[in-house]
Amino acid sequence: MFTPAPKSSSLAVTTPPQAYFNSSAARRIPPIQCLLTFEALARLRSVTLTAEELCVTPSAVSHRVKQLEQALGTRLFGRADFSLTTDGSAYLAQVREGLGALQRFPGASMPTGRRRLKLAVTPTFARCVLIPRLSQFTTAYPEIDLTLQVAIPLLDVVAEDADLMVRYGPGHYADVEHLEIVRDVLTPLASPAFVREHGPFETPADLEGVPLLRSPLEPWRTWLDAVGLDWPEPSEGSQFNDIGLMCDAASAGMGVAPVRLKLGGPWLDNGLLVRLFDVDVPSPHAHYLCWKTGTMDRWECAAFAEWISKAI
Repeated sequence: MFTPAPKSSSLAVTTPPQAYFNSSAARRIPPIQCLLTFEALARLRSVTLTAEELCVTPSAVSHRVKQLEQALGTRLFGRADFSLTTDGSAYLAQVREGLGALQRFPGASMPTGRRRLKLAVTPTFARCVLIPRLSQFTTAYPEIDLTLQVAIPLLDVVAEDADLMVRYGPGHYADVEHLEIVRDVLTPLASPAFVREHGPFETPADLEGVPLLRSPLEPWRTWLDAVGLDWPEPSEGSQFNDIGLMCDAASAGMGVAPVRLKLGGPWLDNGLLVRLFDVDVPSPHAHYLCWKTGTMDRWECAAFAEWISKAI
């Protein structure tokens, strides 16, 4: 479990204190334990985990949230999964701002309010899986500025200054800590025009003699073994080191491609590619979020790891 600490940010002091704090209205400030509980529950989305982090009972967590909502006169959580309401999301940013200010000690350096997070992401995963969901993260953490950089799958070529990396491969990385975030299934896909010209494809054996597109990221061997075809790995035909490029080639009628369904989703949804068989085989590889030891001490990195482990 990743437990990002409350963020730090600075309050610009350009006017006298009374301009932004009215001591006569101090009675309207909710109890600090309610604010801490709200921040933890919004981050962890679990009463049990929140109770464990704050060393209180689950009933105390529920009571504090209810007390805070009554004091504010609005609901902060909308559903049983503890997703935030619009008011809750807006208030969370204010609470983190205030907790960050209280966390600083006199004489300490005053970091800026915004945080930067650099991600090295494999290209097709970024386009097809991550970016369509990324607004959820930026809405929950508007104070974090993201920088996305391209990583090369399997070769593990990433930007050296990336804070977090998405790698595609077998896992068991010795040089970094890692978390599996996506495991997928694969199946042959082709364009409707290709199927009309070279089909029908009624059994896997009907692939014999047709152009098979290749990629080191997803060998045919896994699918062929699963369907009982004792064929060698194709050694001829067009080859691609990016699944998105292979999907584009397949949609252009160049051949049949072994594609993981999550990555091939946009082409399937748009009708550019179609399934040839109703046989899905688990891919031997997966996508992993990776980081160097100590990275999770930064709350923005821990927040992203927590989010992506649930969002995808």
